[in-house]
Amino acid sequence: MNFFKTTTFTLEELKQRQDVALALAIKAGEIMLKARQSGDFTQDYKGHQELVTSIDKEIDDFLCQALSQAFPQDKILSEENNTDCNEAELVEGLWILDPIDGTINFAHGQPHVAVSIGFYSKGIPQVGVVHSPFLQETFTAIKGQGAFLNQQPIKVSGLTKLRPALIATGFPYDKTQLRHLIDRLAAILPECQDLRRCGSAALDICHVANGSLDGYYESLSLWDFAAAVLIAEEAGTKLSHLYPSEYASFYLDTRDWVITTPAIHDELTKLLLLSDSN
Repeated sequence: MNFFKTTTFTLEELKQRQDVALALAIKAGEIMLKARQSGDFTQDYKGHQELVTSIDKEIDDFLCQALSQAFPQDKILSEENNTDCNEAELVEGLWILDPIDGTINFAHGQPHVAVSIGFYSKGIPQVGVVHSPFLQETFTAIKGQGAFLNQQPIKVSGLTKLRPALIATGFPYDKTQLRHLIDRLAAILPECQDLRRCGSAALDICHVANGSLDGYYESLSLWDFAAAVLIAEEAGTKLSHLYPSEYASFYLDTRDWVITTPAIHDELTKLLLLSDSN
């Protein structure tokens, strides 16, 4: 893993990208609100199991087109446009987009829904924007500049023990590994205050960042966490993968993220490893 690659982007250039990403995220949120109010959207399934709506595609197309116009030199990886992330760690400027993180929640009228926009350089997150229109929460971060919720600085809970912690996780569309995930739940639930499964990885990670959750673990897709991990890191979380990574960039590894307020990280990690070994 190489944590020390540098970017050629200046702080001014990163702020410009954050400003554009924030404006686009707010507009995407307005599209979600309007679609929810009207009910005017269709539903389908990718691979016969993963729900996708017409609004996912509408927002994805909107973001891709707008970012291409604003920054034609940058590349884009988005969930719905089947773009390729091969050798993402070599790309100078790469946008990673999730138009609706929490599509099932969106379709069912639940509030835990967000648009996620991350900007990476050579595999390292530089800008993160996660906007939830229904919760009226907008998380932002630029690398090295701190993390913010609705323009106010945020930080982790600072909890020192796992027992009073509120931990979140999620389940994949593919339920073939469900037994394994339930074993993890059984190991962790007696050792913390409670568990949550809210349905939006980006928001869960951001809620660890602002201290309303104390920890989060899950294997994800790149667009699920691309923006949120920077926000979490800038808020003071401890980030790791449960097992050694084979990726050139730590931040591009999608498997077994563990993201917590620092003092409970080792305790949660040990429980997860123990449940996997049983």
